[in-house]
Amino acid sequence: MATKELLVRQLVPASTVLMTVECQQGVVGKDSALPELAAQARESGALHNVARLVTGAHRAGVQVLHAVAERRPDGRGANRNARLFRAAERLPVQQHSGSRAVRVAEPIEVTDEDFVVRRLHGLSPVSGTDVDALLRNLGCRTLIVTGVSANVAIPNAVFDAVNLGYTAVVAADAIAGVPADYIPAMVRHTLALVATVATTDDILGCFEEAGRATPA
Repeated sequence: MATKELLVRQLVPASTVLMTVECQQGVVGKDSALPELAAQARESGALHNVARLVTGAHRAGVQVLHAVAERRPDGRGANRNARLFRAAERLPVQQHSGSRAVRVAEPIEVTDEDFVVRRLHGLSPVSGTDVDALLRNLGCRTLIVTGVSANVAIPNAVFDAVNLGYTAVVAADAIAGVPADYIPAMVRHTLALVATVATTDDILGCFEEAGRATPA
């Protein structure tokens, strides 16, 4: 895990963005298309920790961005070039644009100041979406990555962020994937090589410390 000194240097509120990845009703909600993943996200506390981080970010003045995956009901423009996409087409719950499935899931708070970035194609919450342009316009230097899944979208987001020149921070207890024992291995042997790994409490502590240091 990262040292407090390193996190304090990286998590400057004015240049930090917190991103939630696919924390939507149809993925981690009660009517999820992926019940095993949804159960893991909730039972592990990962979804709760995402919500805690979002609330802490709002209080600290850290920009929050929610990355949502969806598809048109007619499927136009969606990928079909991998097994994952073809399997998703057969799931009982579809992530259709405008449906309840693509709303950010409880207990995560979404405010008017948040950005919600929706993508209709691909695997990445960053590449091929509006995220990079928004981050640059916001003056972002550090991107905190949370959400699902540790199998695909989370590592994809981290790699893309690093390739684009951002410092990536992964909240290790605010991500979920299946099976559960895969997540520590992914974090230790892959994500920790390119990102700063921290806990929810560590990140919230930095937010609070930055708040105390800011003149009233």
